[in-house]
This record gives sequence, C-alpha cells and structure tokens, in this order.
Amino acid sequence: MLSREDFIKISLEINLFFQRIMKEHMFFIETGFPYSNPSYPEKANILKMSFEEILIETVQLANGAVSESVLKSNELVTPYTLDAEELTSSATKASINFDITIAELNLMSDPDFVYTQWLEDAVYNVNMRSINLVEEVIAFKELILEEMLECKIATALYPSLIAHILREAKLYRDMLKSLQQKQVLEKSTCEVLNFWNRIMGEHAGFIEGLLDPVEKEFKKTAEEFSIVFEQLERKCRKNKQREIVGKSYRATKELMDFKRDGTIGLIDCDIKSIIVPLLGDHVLREANHYLRLLKLMCR
Repeated sequence: MLSREDFIKISLEINLFFQRIMKEHMFFIETGFPYSNPSYPEKANILKMSFEEILIETVQLANGAVSESVLKSNELVTPYTLDAEELTSSATKASINFDITIAELNLMSDPDFVYTQWLEDAVYNVNMRSINLVEEVIAFKELILEEMLECKIATALYPSLIAHILREAKLYRDMLKSLQQKQVLEKSTCEVLNFWNRIMGEHAGFIEGLLDPVEKEFKKTAEEFSIVFEQLERKCRKNKQREIVGKSYRATKELMDFKRDGTIGLIDCDIKSIIVPLLGDHVLREANHYLRLLKLMCR
C-alpha cells in the first residue's frame, strides 16, 4: 500500500501528464472534423475544456509536491509548448488555455514539502473526477472509431490514430483506479515496454503519413523509426528484458531528438506537412515521459 506522500506525488504526476494529453486528444478531434459535422467537434471541445478546468486545479495542488525529476523530464511541458499552442490555436481558431502552460512552466519541487491529510483528500477527489472524465473520453473515442470503421463519418484523422489515443486513455484510467486503492498499476516490464514501444512506433508512422511528400528525408527517417519500434515490440521476452530496455532507451532517445527537431521545424514553419505544431510537441512530451520510465528501469 502506498504511503500518503507516494499516493499524492504519484497521483499528481500522472494527472499532470495525462490530463494534458487527454485535453490535447480532444483538441485534435475538435479540429479534425469538417464543419458539416459539428456534433463531434462540439463534444470534443466540451471535454477539452473540462480537462483544462481539472488540470488548472491539479497544477495548483502540485506546486512543491512533485518530483524534481518529473519537472526536469520535459514530459509535462517543454520549452516549445507555449509557442506550439499559440501557433496552433491561431491557425485552427480553436481555443487553448495558455495560462495553464505558463503555470506549469513555473512549477517547483520542494524537498521539505509537507503532505497533509487535506492534500490527500483533495488529490483523491481529483483522481475520482478524472476517472469519470476519462470514462467519457473513452466512450467518445470508441464511438468515433466505430463510426469511422463503418464509414459513417468523415474526418481528417486516421482510424489507427483514434485506436492509439484510446489505448492511452484506458491506461490512464487503469492507473487512476489502482491509485484510488493506494496501489500502483501492476504491469510486467515487457508489458510496459511493449505498450510504449508500440506508441513510439505509431508516432513515427503518423509523422511519416502526415509529412508532405516532398519531405523525403524526414519521411524516410520516420519510417525507419516505425520499423525499429515494431521490432522491439515483437522481441520482448522475460529473458531479454534487460537487453530490450537498453535498446528501447537508445531508440527512444534518437526518436526524441527527431521529434524535438521536428517540433522546432513546425514552429518555425520550415517543414512542409499537415502536422500542427502542438501535435509535434505532444508526441515529444510522450517520448520524454517514456525516457524517464526507461531510466527507472535501467537502475
């Protein structure tokens, strides 16, 4: 059973990461549908704003309480997040609460922080409300995916992308449900590696598919990353875990560098694609998150 400090710290760190991921998923859905089908963008916008509201609360609770390693990992926000948000909001005319990003950039870790009963209760409440929200998100994504596969709706999003973000939402929900029992979600090393290696490989595949055909070198590199992570996912076995952890770390580090350069290129308008800058920053943060997990596995 988790101690009060661990429960608070882990809950806040997971929520800070995934609440932002969830709200951005809703942003991408909101902007990925034509105006002829307004019900899906409207629903996505409502869920996006709901996650923004709870993320504001989480940031306020988290100041001083979270780990320095998480703040320094650039998985919550990066040096590019605010620029990416501003450019993407301007281009799409869809709203983003920039104040949340500014507040997250100013988050601190306090080694002398006191983890009180009041804070534990507040975090428990945030977890429960986040579970309810993410259940709504899961149902919404499942509906979209079902209707896409039955060719009932038109969208600029890949069905495999909806399936991808659906898996992330389910992981978030399962982690929160375990935390509410004062436990960390139990997964084997290979299960964690395979989940995130699949995510990284699919990121590379989506990037390749969204780049303009003239960006031949970027497309080739993205395709190569997709193959590398697909192979890593297939190879993880109990007796090879240590080897796969090392290979995954090196591949993810290289992919992170590629995503960082791509995000900068999108912000500077130097890359021809249909990728908005916020999507570049979004997948960069997920690579940073996975890198931190891999570092912990290497200990």
